[in-house]
Amino acid sequence: QPNAMGGREVRGLANTLAAHMDYDSPGARSRVADFWGTGAVADGPGYKAVDMFEAVHRGDIRVIWIMGTNPAVSLPDSARVREALARCPTVIVSDCVAHTDTTDLADILLPAAGWGEKDGTVTNSERRISRQRCFLPLPAEVKPDWWIMSSVAGKLGFGEAFNYKRPADIFREHAALSAHENNGERLFNLAGLANLSDAGYEALIPVQWPVMEGAGVEAEGSTRLFSDGRFVTDNQRARFVAINTRLPAQQTSGDYPMVVNTGRIRDQWH
Repeated sequence: QPNAMGGREVRGLANTLAAHMDYDSPGARSRVADFWGTGAVADGPGYKAVDMFEAVHRGDIRVIWIMGTNPAVSLPDSARVREALARCPTVIVSDCVAHTDTTDLADILLPAAGWGEKDGTVTNSERRISRQRCFLPLPAEVKPDWWIMSSVAGKLGFGEAFNYKRPADIFREHAALSAHENNGERLFNLAGLANLSDAGYEALIPVQWPVMEGAGVEAEGSTRLFSDGRFVTDNQRARFVAINTRLPAQQTSGDYPMVVNTGRIRDQWH
C-alpha cells in the first residue's frame, strides 16, 4: 500500500475532510469551506465502502463512480455487491484494465492511466512524500484520473474550481490547504511546498511532512514527530491507553488443530 497515507491526506476516506482534517474537529469544516470559497462542504461523514454498496442496493444511491478498484471481487459478500451494481441505474468505472468483474457491470467505462503512466506524488506510512514520475506514454484515449475528474467537473459547471493544467497545480493547492489557518495545531502541514514552481515540483525529492515554510525543493522535512516533547492534545502531553489482550474467539484444540479462513466478513485492508 504505497499510497495509503496519501489517500487519507486528500480525503480518500468518506469520514474525513481533506488535509487530514475530520468532521469532529471544531472549525475544520468551516476552514475547508473558507479555503475553497464554498458553502457546499458535506455536513458530515459519508458512507464507508460496505455501507455505500448497501445504499446502492437499496436504491438510495443511483449513480456511482468507481475508480481503480474492483469491488465486485474485493469486497465482502461480493454477490450482493454485484447485485447492487446491476440494480444501479448509472455505473461509471475508471480503470486501466478493460475487463474485470466490475467493468462488466459498467454503463460508462473510462480508460484511465496505469501507475507507470501517471505523474504525481505518493505518501507512505512514515509520512514520506515521493514524486511518482511516469515512464510510459499514455495510450490512445487514456487519460490520468485528475484530467478525467476535472473534465467531468467542467461539464457539470464547475470548471473554474477544477481549472488544473498539470499535477503541480493540484499539489500546490493541496499544500496550501494543509497550511490554511494552521498555527501548529495540525501536524499535517506542507506550507513549505505551497508555492513550489513547476520546475521545483519536477525536481522534488522525497520528504517527510510536516514541511514548514521556507523549506523549498531540498527540504528535509520532519524525520521524527514530537521530538520537542509536545503532542497534539489539549495539554500537549502524551496519552497512554491501557488495554487488556483478548484471544481470538475461535481457538484450536486437539480435535480441531487448524482454523480455516473461508472468506472475508469485513473490509480490513491491512
